Amino acid sequence: MKCPYCQYSDSRVVDSRDVGDLIRRRRECLQCNQRFTTYERVAPVNVLVIKRDGRREEFNREKLYRGLRIACAKRPIADEKIEALVHDVETAVFNLGKAEVESRVIGGMVMDRLRELDEVAYVRFASVYHRFKDVDGLVEEIESLKHWKSDAQKKRKTRRKKGAQGGSAAN
Repeated sequence: MKCPYCQYSDSRVVDSRDVGDLIRRRRECLQCNQRFTTYERVAPVNVLVIKRDGRREEFNREKLYRGLRIACAKRPIADEKIEALVHDVETAVFNLGKAEVESRVIGGMVMDRLRELDEVAYVRFASVYHRFKDVDGLVEEIESLKHWKSDAQKKRKTRRKKGAQGGSAAN
């Protein structure tokens, strides 16, 4: 680590703190005694994504983020939510513990999370992800989303009823 003031290559760590998934270090140059801050992130193991056509490319969180930004364009979705979704998918991909992951697996992870975040963004992403050849494919996806939403609402109602019953029994 070179000092940003004098370019000397040796410094000592004065303080270290965890900042989210980063480590913040205050350093002091051993030559000019100036202090500076560095941030460290654990370098993830490279994961190769196997594309539909068989090509392989490194997992790229920025590419995923850009795709989600396009799907979420002009939607009331905070950037922090998109960033959290990207982080969640990235973590899930690396937690698979595989050197190679098919793009459809990653796409499925994104679709599952995006469905819960915003329906319109989900349909936009799905239209690119599934490469619909006609309107019928898009309509089928929307119908599938409607059924999923209906099932999710039923499950929430059932959980609320069970929670209310459990709460009154304890009194």
